[in-house]
Amino acid sequence: MLGHHLNELSFELYLRREGKRIDEHLAGYFTGEGGAHSDMMRYLYLPLAQYSANAGKRHRPLICLLACEAVGGDPALALRSAAAIEHFHTAALIHDDIEDEAETRRGEPSYHISEGEALAINAGDLALSLVTGSVVADPTLDNATKIQVLKELIDMTTRTIEGQALDIGWARDGRFDLQVEDYLVMARHKTAFYSGAIPLAVGAIIGGAGVSTIETLREFGLAAGLAFQIQDDLLNLIGSDRSKDFRIDITEGKRTLIAIHALCNAADDKKVRLLQILRSRTINVQLLSEAVDIMKEAGSIDYARTYALKIIEDAKMKLKAELPENKATRLLISMADFFVQRAQ
Repeated sequence: MLGHHLNELSFELYLRREGKRIDEHLAGYFTGEGGAHSDMMRYLYLPLAQYSANAGKRHRPLICLLACEAVGGDPALALRSAAAIEHFHTAALIHDDIEDEAETRRGEPSYHISEGEALAINAGDLALSLVTGSVVADPTLDNATKIQVLKELIDMTTRTIEGQALDIGWARDGRFDLQVEDYLVMARHKTAFYSGAIPLAVGAIIGGAGVSTIETLREFGLAAGLAFQIQDDLLNLIGSDRSKDFRIDITEGKRTLIAIHALCNAADDKKVRLLQILRSRTINVQLLSEAVDIMKEAGSIDYARTYALKIIEDAKMKLKAELPENKATRLLISMADFFVQRAQ
């Protein structure tokens, strides 16, 4: 079983050791086998393979495998469904970069910059087709399990698109008349479902878990996914200034938890000033620093950090009470800590 050869590891080390297995499996989807024309490799499969290979930490498919193992299942049976979730992540990033007009992704040109917008949309569509295709073609799962998994993946897709609609719509209309709960709805839908809740639920389903265990893992993943996003927001503001995207959230006027909390809680003159900066699309270092100072003074940095830690601690307690104590469960607990403690 995946992970059984591992001794006691932190989640971060687990990601580094196991990520290559996911990379190798994913590469098999982009060979262009059966293509009717050789140029399909040039215009579709090869650039998509290269884009997919420029991966993050592959935490989504790996936590799907961990959930399966934690409930007593064989994680090898969850591999193709885990890959399906990573295909969705690839599609989401390609389309998100087009929608946000982002020029880079993980230090490389965004797909629509390197290949053009039309081919980028097309490649994202192929990645979306692989979400369901990977499960339907899985020879290791029975049909009843496939249907359960597909229902989860359809729900994941819908929730993510709903969250993206809020994010894009608020940006289009210049909306800052938002409350913390508005942000939480958007972030849960846009990020937490596919980054935490659905991978864990899918893994538990394939592992043969009961309804209560599946739902506990789903809620744990939802909390972890939300905390992951909040930590991303924090790192963008107060993380390493060597990051190329440092404080870009201010430049882009992002409706982060920190920004919304500050706009609701800062002194009136500071609210006006922060709003001016968020709407200016500035890259001026002094203005970006001024915005962060306003957020700090409003208690928004501390609020976001405390909120993320609290939802993680609550979710960990529930998970420990529901799951058997084993290596996979301990790694999931470590995952929650990693999400709110990572420095990059």
